[in-house]
Amino acid sequence: MPWHARLSLDYQRHGERTVLQHSHDGPLRIFKSLYPEGDAVCHNVIVHPPGGLVGGDVLDIGVQVGAGAHALVSTPGATRFYASDEAFATQQVRLQLDAGARLEWLPLETIAYPGCRADNRWSATLAEGAELMAWDVTALGLPGAAQPYEQGEFRQRLEIPGCWLEQARIAAHDRRLLDSPLGLGGHRCLGTLVFATGGPLARERREHLLEVAREALQQAPAGVVAGTTCPNDRVLAVRAVAPLVEPLMAGLQAVWAALRPAAWGLPGDAPRIWRV
Repeated sequence: MPWHARLSLDYQRHGERTVLQHSHDGPLRIFKSLYPEGDAVCHNVIVHPPGGLVGGDVLDIGVQVGAGAHALVSTPGATRFYASDEAFATQQVRLQLDAGARLEWLPLETIAYPGCRADNRWSATLAEGAELMAWDVTALGLPGAAQPYEQGEFRQRLEIPGCWLEQARIAAHDRRLLDSPLGLGGHRCLGTLVFATGGPLARERREHLLEVAREALQQAPAGVVAGTTCPNDRVLAVRAVAPLVEPLMAGLQAVWAALRPAAWGLPGDAPRIWRV
């Protein structure tokens, strides 16, 4: 029987402290709130005990960040889309940021197992003065385990409505997309990091953050091919591909660690869960 799991996270600013209220239905849980940086930033880890999705499963996550609140959300491990016969498995995430809110949406990678039928999507809505740092990383197949992505279909849609949209349909039989220099160029891991705001970024700040991101990418591990651009005055986007997920994730983590102090004056120390 398919799982339909829901998790709702609601962050609000109470005095100097960001406080979480949450509810869940099905196999999605949240670890206790942590404050390694002090009261202003609430850190949480989302846990999915089954460990993966098969055909018909749905993970539905909603995150609300109230005015002036700041949350950092990650996961302890990869999201796994296992092989499915017919029905798609779905993960959908909705991010809502009120005025002056900050959210760091930083889950570990998604793995598309050979034979999967997967639909992965998130959307974010930002009020004036809100700022979002988010990434999405996907590994197609398990090259380290000699399980190449030779069957299956992975659909993805990442969206800030009216501002930015990235979507793809990656079918395992589409060798032109997978192997062409105009597609993934033979790489099997892809990632996107965005820094987005609810209103226009001032040109000086935008150019500074672009420079910071590009300098951080120069330190990315060997094999990572990446670029940074601002498609409009509200979004900075970093896109990267690599043969394996570990160097790609390390490259995006380096960009995050550089952007965080540059944008917000906060340290770029990695959350402990990334080192477990």
